[in-house]
Amino acid sequence: MATKDTILNDLKEAMKARDAARLQVLRSLKAKILEKEISLRSGGKAEISEEQVVEVLVKAAKQRRESIDQFEKGGREDLAQTERAELEIIESYLPAQMGEEEIRAAVRQGIEETGAAGMQDMGRLMGLMMGRLKGKADGSAVNRIVKEELGAL
Repeated sequence: MATKDTILNDLKEAMKARDAARLQVLRSLKAKILEKEISLRSGGKAEISEEQVVEVLVKAAKQRRESIDQFEKGGREDLAQTERAELEIIESYLPAQMGEEEIRAAVRQGIEETGAAGMQDMGRLMGLMMGRLKGKADGSAVNRIVKEELGAL
């Protein structure tokens, strides 16, 4: 079943179960997916792809992570906890994320392929890595590992 369909079915189940927290997150995701579909229709495309749904989910997860960071810096642990719960729900719909060693291996392979020789090649390498790892790895983790690997050259 497609991720979009799973979200819609889970939304119905959350309504039946009167799970307010889950319902709020799923409604938000549904709205974001609908926004993406509408923008695609105006661009001439008919249907949203699975990859585009994952993009919406990745963006929502990133927003939650940033909010958690800001709330923790501001001393608002109560709000950070709410965001963590929402992030957990969103991440349940994302494909399994790569571990640090898997990312590191992919970055090393990318360095070999591009012939990167140092930090001056970071932009080219990041472009390649994010194209390959989109939705599979957190961008900030990829960025950190690319810097570490290029700094070691």
